[in-house]
Formats: sequence, structure tokens, C-alpha cells
Amino acid sequence: MRVAARADGVSVHAISGTRAVMLAMDANEAARRDLLGFAIHAHNRTNGRKGWLRGFKFFKAVVPDPEPGERRSTLEHPIQSFLWGHYAAEPGEEYEYTIRPMRRPASGDLSALDQGSDVAVSIRTEPEWQDGHSVFFNRGAIVSQKYAEQFGNQPPEKMDDPDDAAVKWLSRGLLEAALAFIGEAKDATFELRAAVYEFTYKPILEAFAAAAGRGAHVRIVYEAGHRGTDDVLMPSSQGDKNKDEIAKLPPHPRLEFIGRTRHISIPHNKFIVLLENGHPVALWTGSTNFTPSGFIGQTNVGHAVSDDAVAAAYNGYWEQLRQDPHRAALKAWCMANSPRPGATLPAQATVALFSPRGSTGMLGWYGARMDEAAQTVMLTSAFGVTRKLAEHFDVDRDYLRFIFMERKNRSAETQAMLERDRDTVISLGRALGTKGMSTKIEGWKLDKWFRREEHFRKRGHIFYVHTKIMMLDVLSADPLVFTGSANFSPNSLSSNDENMLLIRGDTRVADIYLTEFQRLFNHFYFRTVANERAETGDSDIAKAVYLDPTDRWTKRYFTPGRFHSRRRELFRAP
Repeated sequence: MRVAARADGVSVHAISGTRAVMLAMDANEAARRDLLGFAIHAHNRTNGRKGWLRGFKFFKAVVPDPEPGERRSTLEHPIQSFLWGHYAAEPGEEYEYTIRPMRRPASGDLSALDQGSDVAVSIRTEPEWQDGHSVFFNRGAIVSQKYAEQFGNQPPEKMDDPDDAAVKWLSRGLLEAALAFIGEAKDATFELRAAVYEFTYKPILEAFAAAAGRGAHVRIVYEAGHRGTDDVLMPSSQGDKNKDEIAKLPPHPRLEFIGRTRHISIPHNKFIVLLENGHPVALWTGSTNFTPSGFIGQTNVGHAVSDDAVAAAYNGYWEQLRQDPHRAALKAWCMANSPRPGATLPAQATVALFSPRGSTGMLGWYGARMDEAAQTVMLTSAFGVTRKLAEHFDVDRDYLRFIFMERKNRSAETQAMLERDRDTVISLGRALGTKGMSTKIEGWKLDKWFRREEHFRKRGHIFYVHTKIMMLDVLSADPLVFTGSANFSPNSLSSNDENMLLIRGDTRVADIYLTEFQRLFNHFYFRTVANERAETGDSDIAKAVYLDPTDRWTKRYFTPGRFHSRRRELFRAP
């Protein structure tokens, strides 16, 4: 949902997802005079909770030596930004936000700021479950001040317990949604058909077993090793892990496991089809592997679709996978049954795309759609951005492009292609680490504001960014959202078993993905900048740990061509 309001030269554009609300402010020249920031009041009209929000940056003259983790009211120490996110919202609830400009008093006493005219906006967050598309993001930010404060950077005490406090905090509804989807198979009139890669999380395995116990027929295609050209089964690390966990379940006549062994590279799917009376009626897909890391570790998304046609398309794909086909046969089926779309997707459409394919031509299709964007491109990348897509960032565009990635590309040349255009902004999955916290730069002292963060996982390949999302013109009335299991890479198209949803024209889906993307991007962008400046000895960030006692902080938001100015223009009220 999108709502706008204005008063006395200040505008607010509110955009709500399910558990996140963005507020984009703007101000004319007169309203910027002596503006020291915005105080924000949030009122949940559904449950009555309300209060002025608190921030962690202060006026040095008022709070010269803050305690780590200290927070103070934005009425006293306002937010000096034209974009702010409320990331503790609850789904399907009514919120009223009051944005109050705070101004420098004539006396110069920063402990008693002048208050401007309020701008109020009321907006309802989206319900998580809804006909059509239902979208669920986990918290995906284990490296956070809140986790350090509440759980001491330690792993959940009961990793396999959905009711464990840390598990619930990290899952943020994602695990609950997956269990609820499986729980829809209530009796013998239902069937669940799944295709999985990593399949080791006890709550999920037990949920499938429980569905079989209720009478539903449950059939799961899983990674079980690899058959070479001589058709000899070679064990794989993930296949062995899957088999070990499956073996712990008591056998049941309606619970069937089918090994996927004749794959080219990896059978990377993570989807479930729900059938009722033999007819496909709903789908669960997304980036989330059925592992502890998938639900409560990396950033991930689960995407449920209640659409017979989409469910039927995935069911047809599953029917192929259950036969454990050879590569040539599956490639031919995928190309015939999910051909490359035309230059324009049908309006208000959800198109399914399956791999492996006969070529990597879809990368060119994605690139062409990026080139056609008129407003913005947003991309997540777990394993780096392939050169074929990087080429489309290595051109000057008159709009902002955002890349949220686990780490920089191994190829310095490809990374340079991503960084060359000043309108491409990159956020990396990094903790606010030891060097970033305590580096010896004059005026730095980040450890005065923040607790040290650690990821409780010490081993693995992907720790932070595991989503596979591309969004084009997401703030328009005709957005494109691409989401699924595939990494927008050559292997994901020509070698892996993969699936992707191509969604056009659904602004509700776009708003959910946008608010979650911004939540994650901004969370890690601060850490990216702090760590990089610590490593290079750049002291500029030391100036930013305190609030500016003048209105000069607004300058970068109104200097043509600068990132903050371009971002203000992108998100401001229409």
C-alpha cells in the first residue's frame, strides 16, 4: 500500500509491506531552513501501542559520551534522513505515523528544539496470507544490534524448536509460514509433492511426516547423490546429509522419498505443490533451503501462490523430476513447457520458468529488461553477479540501481563493471566487525555506540544474502518482480534444476519485496561503509556518528546527481 501526505512544505510517502513500512520525506527550500531532522511517532491502531521512536545518533553538545546501545527519543535527537523504515511492524494492522520536523532554536540550545507542523499518514500493512501471492521474509540480519542485545550473538538454545525465542525472532514468520503451508494437507483428499535440495531441518521433515499421518500422500524428490555417464551412483555430501535425516523418520506408507540422481550439477529446487482431490491448487517456492540456516540464518524468502495454473505448471515440472530424467530429456521438457518469454510479459501475469535449459539465453532476456527500466533496478546476488548481467550495469543510466550481494565478485574486472557507474550502489553482507568497531581513527569510537556483532554460524558458504530477486521499476504502477531458487547465473539456467516466478503488474507483491529489500540493503549498507572506511583508514565516517547541529546535513539530499538526492527523488511522494 502507498499513501502520501503534505503540510507546510514537507511531504511524506508511506509504503507498506507485511512487516515493514517505509517513510520517504521531502521538503521545499523554506522547510529545510534550520531543519535538524524529523521526530517520528508510531501508533498501532490495531493494538493501541504508540510512542515516539528512538534513535542512536545524538547531538554531541547534549550527549557527548553515549553508552553502547543507548537510544534516545527522536523528539530530542531527530532522524537526519529523508528515508526511514519501521521494521517492527506487524502484518495486517493499521498504523498512523506522525512526522514532526524539528528545528534549530534561535537560542542555539540543542536540548530544547523548536517543533514544526506535523505530517500524519495512516496506512495498513499487508496481510501475510492472501489469495494470489503470500510472501514471507525471515529477519535475515543475525548480525544486528538487537540480536547482540537480546541473545548475545549466540545460536538459539533449541535450534529445532519453532517456539524457541531466538528461532522465532530470526524466522520472523518464515518458518511458521512453511509449516502452515505443509499443514494445509489435512487429510487423504490432499497430496504434497516437493522437490528439495538441502533437506535437513527437523521441524520441516516432521511436518511432512505429520501430513502423511493425517492421511495425505506426501512425495518428496530430494538430492541423493549423482549418477555419471556410466550410471553409477556417486555419493554427495548433501545427498548423504539428506539421507541421514530422512532415515530418522519412522516409515509410513503415505510418505515417499524419491532420489534425484541424474542431474547435471545440483538439483537446486525448494518448492512444494499442494494438490486437493488430485488437482494442483497452491505452490510454495522461493530461496529457502529446508535447513536451519535457510530459515534462521541467511536472508531468505518463501513465496506461496494460490493459483491453479501456476501450481499446475510446477506440478508438471515435478512429474518430470520424479522420473529422475537424464539431462537431455529434462532440458527439452523445460524449453518446451517454459519457453523464454517474449519481450513483454502479459499484463498482471505470473509466469513460471524452469531449468535446466538448452542455453543461457535468459540472461540476455533479463539484461534486456534491465535496459528497458525507466525508474530503478534492484538485484540480490548470493554468489556474485555474472559478467553477462554486469555488462548491463556498466552503462550510464539516469536512475539508481541497487545491488545487495554476499561479497564482491572474485573477478576484479567484473566487480569494476558493477562499480563504474555512480548511480549503482552496492551493499555487502558483512557484520560490524572488530576492525570496523575499534579501528584507531581520530573521532571514530563506533564502539561507543554499538555492540560488537558476530554471526553465530562459523562454517558455511553463504552467511547473509541467499535471496535470488530482481525488481524493475518497483515503485511504478507496472512493476516486475522475479523471484525463486535460481541465482541469475549461467549454471542456474543450463546446469541446475531451478525454478523462477516472473511477476508483472502486482503492486502488492512489489511493495512487500521493496520494503524488505530496503530493510536488508540499508541494514548492511551502514556496515559496508563502516568496515571499508576502517580498512582504508578513512576518517570521514567519524563525523557521521553525531548529528549535525545545523541544517547543513540536508545539503547532500538536494545536491543534483548525488546518491542521497537521487534516492530522495526516487521515493518521494508522487
